[in-house]
Amino acid sequence: MGAFTKSSATGVALVGAAALILSGCTSGPSDSGTAGATGGPAEELALTVGTALPQTGSLAFLGPPEIAGTEMAAAEINEAGKGITVDLVQGDSGDLDNRAFETEIPRLIGEGVSAVIGAASSGVSLQFIDELIAEGIVQFSPANTSAEFTTYDDNGLYWRTAPSDVLQGAVLGNLIAEDGHQTLGMIVLNDSYGTGLAGFVTESFEAAGGTVTAQPTFNEGDTNYSAQISEVLATNPDAIALITFDHAKVIVPELIAAGYPAEQLYFVDGNLADYSADFPAGTLAGAKGTYPAVDPASIEEFTTQLQEFWTGEGNPELTDFTYAPESYDAMILIALAALAAGDTSGEAIASKLQEVSGGTGDGEKCTTFADCADIILAGGVADYDGVSGPITFDEVGDPTEATIGVFQYNEENKFEFVRIG
Repeated sequence: MGAFTKSSATGVALVGAAALILSGCTSGPSDSGTAGATGGPAEELALTVGTALPQTGSLAFLGPPEIAGTEMAAAEINEAGKGITVDLVQGDSGDLDNRAFETEIPRLIGEGVSAVIGAASSGVSLQFIDELIAEGIVQFSPANTSAEFTTYDDNGLYWRTAPSDVLQGAVLGNLIAEDGHQTLGMIVLNDSYGTGLAGFVTESFEAAGGTVTAQPTFNEGDTNYSAQISEVLATNPDAIALITFDHAKVIVPELIAAGYPAEQLYFVDGNLADYSADFPAGTLAGAKGTYPAVDPASIEEFTTQLQEFWTGEGNPELTDFTYAPESYDAMILIALAALAAGDTSGEAIASKLQEVSGGTGDGEKCTTFADCADIILAGGVADYDGVSGPITFDEVGDPTEATIGVFQYNEENKFEFVRIG
């Protein structure tokens, strides 16, 4: 199918680098080779990319949109005929309970991948990041939001299209306060994502004058959360934030059964999902949540094409598109970096990722792989603005421009866009 064309980014609030960068080591080895002269590289580049996205585990609901995004991007790259072809090898990250990554990552390394797109879970990514670094392989996550990656000693090989939870925590904490709540309880997954995000929500909510009354944690693999629920309810908070993955499917019914109002519940990117098949109608009506996103209206063309592509491949319809744009952009950026370097090694790709995102500040704007590739092949510098936003990587591999969407659940237990936070 034809390449997706991104028309505009209206209504998107941008966040400067200072809001996202905590501190960190330099990301990106020194620049290596360049693409060949106009007309294409000196020889066809063969790029092998793996994925470690959640096909199983507590984030499996994110798997279909993320995988679909990588598949459509790879298809467009191969159809473009710009001197580079992608062999995309899908793999399952699993979660910290089933640990599918323990067999999948060695398998992908054995396939000769130059980059791995994934994982979705920050905690899972931290389980194999060192394994990829040791092999000189780029790790590129479309969904990791833990602030820990900003300062991770990654030899310039870790990149992400999702912003740090410094941003989501600020938006969620302020949202809860703006809704008039003065006390907040949280139930938190005990990993780098959960405890990190809870810390930023606490900081934001308390800065707005609120008080966090309780924030008990649980571990991946736990199946009973009654103790945590009881601890939070005992403090009688005005609002409860669930900083979990799909553990919310068990936690929510217990909270509702205890009489806690749905409109005082708040979700995050790890559990903001379509629950229409899980709960009786109206269960979550009025509940709110956040995740890194743009206004859905600005990417309607993309989501329509992605649905057509995915179902055209014989797959079930996508029920939402969470992190699909970020996954699509990850694949496009990896291919553009390889083309700019004239080299498909992990180190060469890493050396060009900031440049092709516009992070060096001297590129020509473009919004499709084909258009960006033409700029590179003509000897120029491409600045890719993606479906998920301008991206614009800083020196540690974090996007410097990003937005957080605010959503609200309807009577069907499906979330609807409200505004950019």
